[in-house]
Amino acid sequence: MSSEFSRRDFLRHSGAAGAAAFIAATLSACSAGPASTGSVGAGSNKDLITAVIGYGNDQSWDPTQTASAFAMAGIYHVYEGLLDTDPITREPYPALATALPSDLNATTWTFTLREGATWHDGRPVTADDVVFTFERILGPDNVLVGNFFKSWLQEVKKVDERNVELVFKFPFPDAAPRLTIAKIMPKHVFGQAGAWDQAKGGKAVGSGPYKLVAHNPKSNTSFEAFDGYNGPRPATVKQMNWLTIVDAAARVAKISGGSAEAQIADNIPYANVDQLKQQGLTVEGGKGMNHMFLMFNTATKPFDDIRVRQALHYAIDKGKMIDVALKGHGTASSSFLNEGHPDHKRASVVYDYDPDKARALLKEAGVTGLTVNLMAVNVSWIADCLPTIASSWEAVGVKTTLEPQDTAALFTKMDQFQDYQVVAAASNPQQFGMDADLILHYNYVPGGLWMKYSHWDGTKDAEKLFSMMDEAGKETDPAARTELIHEYLDFVAEQAILYPVVHNELMTAWDPKKLSGIRAQPYPGINLLQAKRT
Repeated sequence: MSSEFSRRDFLRHSGAAGAAAFIAATLSACSAGPASTGSVGAGSNKDLITAVIGYGNDQSWDPTQTASAFAMAGIYHVYEGLLDTDPITREPYPALATALPSDLNATTWTFTLREGATWHDGRPVTADDVVFTFERILGPDNVLVGNFFKSWLQEVKKVDERNVELVFKFPFPDAAPRLTIAKIMPKHVFGQAGAWDQAKGGKAVGSGPYKLVAHNPKSNTSFEAFDGYNGPRPATVKQMNWLTIVDAAARVAKISGGSAEAQIADNIPYANVDQLKQQGLTVEGGKGMNHMFLMFNTATKPFDDIRVRQALHYAIDKGKMIDVALKGHGTASSSFLNEGHPDHKRASVVYDYDPDKARALLKEAGVTGLTVNLMAVNVSWIADCLPTIASSWEAVGVKTTLEPQDTAALFTKMDQFQDYQVVAAASNPQQFGMDADLILHYNYVPGGLWMKYSHWDGTKDAEKLFSMMDEAGKETDPAARTELIHEYLDFVAEQAILYPVVHNELMTAWDPKKLSGIRAQPYPGINLLQAKRT
């Protein structure tokens, strides 16, 4: 049913490797040709929302195997889960299902599918489609979305054409919002030979309020309202055209001035916030998990020593980094979770700026004359942070070489398990959901990619962490579970294998004279399901 999904596939088609390209032909579901990317002014067509996305649209569009910011944002308009969640509050609501589960602590949940729900090609949504999707997610080749389900979901069974039953391994109350990740896909489309590769390349057939009508990698993706949609959040405009513009200056230009083509843009550089506000645009930030992390190769000395890893974190002047690189739009990490997270608590080890402690830890570890090559992704705000890291490490006697590079190039090296010392990169598991179990399972999972890259997988400490996470996941008492979560978050902080340095704020800009119903997200992308053209 599915082809093998390798580590290279994961990096190539997920948000980890932001530059992979699939040259997709016109979709089989398309009824329209490529949409124009530059001929319509922002105010000339009130049936159209033009958006600018600061991430590539040329990564995987397979909902079961993608972390692409652009694709995931688009997928939320095209596909539905049994339950979906509000993009800001993350509260679940019935989507393809007719109701929320009545007992969150039950070990089986039964869902009835919405009567009259159809795929974009007109075929009815059935229980077979739900089972087909979850078999894909729970399958052995699923190395991304499957990690969010396999620990607690045993199987999904068909009851009849419109009813399905989810069987849990143990009670798991967080399953309700988690189900929004499992976008249901049509078996008659994606059960065909080669269809999963087509999904990676941009083929999308969902049951959601918008259908994908044209997909031009590295240029734009366009959508139109699906007339057959009968769900809770119908389309608010007839057409949407999303431009992919990774270059910051070009992205800002598309939304600037009286003849601006776009009404909304995400990933706004901090340096342009005041300029856009002066032009009458609303610019708001979403504070969340988005962070720069350091990952250490624990198979390379001296990074196998916890004192060295901790020392390099203590040495970083995070206040200077936030002021200079992030223009005040950031917060020094005090836990793996951001400070606004419901489960946040200051960790038992917090890496406040302390160069003296960094020197003492290095001395205690017997490390002198250390030279570090810091490999990093070349995402603009990450690149802006690197000089502060270098000067901070130099100040405690660690000679530092910076090696920023294209994201795909860096993670190709990681995928080949080339030798390295330390990596700096960006991540935001909150695009999948908010609960701590999910966020930790993005990076910390037995056999997971990040654990293999850090060479921590299989160690006694890793096994201890995974055991702690399993224990918390099985706890149904909220207070007891929170205590167990804080225990494993303390352990993650202490180990500093893959750990945040700063959490930053993601900025979104829009024209309030042209758009209403917009809320800035604390994770990449946009959600226009409640937006209206004015």
